[in-house]
Amino acid sequence: MLNQTITDNEGVKRYLITLNVNGDTHTVLVKGNAILANVLRDELNLTGTKKGCELGDCGSCTVLLEGKPVDSCMVLAMEADGREITTIEGVAVNSKLDAVQEAMLNYTAVQCGYCTPGMVLSAKALLTRNPHPTEPEVREAISGNLCRCTGYVHIVEAVMAASEGRLVPEDYKSSKAEGESA
Repeated sequence: MLNQTITDNEGVKRYLITLNVNGDTHTVLVKGNAILANVLRDELNLTGTKKGCELGDCGSCTVLLEGKPVDSCMVLAMEADGREITTIEGVAVNSKLDAVQEAMLNYTAVQCGYCTPGMVLSAKALLTRNPHPTEPEVREAISGNLCRCTGYVHIVEAVMAASEGRLVPEDYKSSKAEGESA
């Protein structure tokens, strides 16, 4: 779609691209080597997309590009021109958390939170294409997202629970019913 090329005062070519992010259209002027993660964070102020390794190894920058999880540190912004992008900011609808987000919180799958946006988006992509995955399928779907805090047990439990509509753990429901604080 590359609508327009502009050469700045220093002779650097910049390209006018259109990004469809979280249902909104943004027109941005970028250098040819601009990375999608940087454009989302620096130009569109969508800082939920984290930058970790910047090598495509950790998954903290995961976004959905046309519904598929990608490491946005490995995608040129120009490659995303005219395509649908979903970041973590676009997951909740009308301030209501998505099932995966809610389960991640309720199943204590969030520790430091740095990997959480990428995990949520990878899990959402899985549940979109396979609403009832097996545990090995969940583990495979999040295998590109590194977490140094949780050990993945609660993350897998949360994704499985979201797939089954169990957004609150049974022990949490029981303790609330008995009037205990959880």
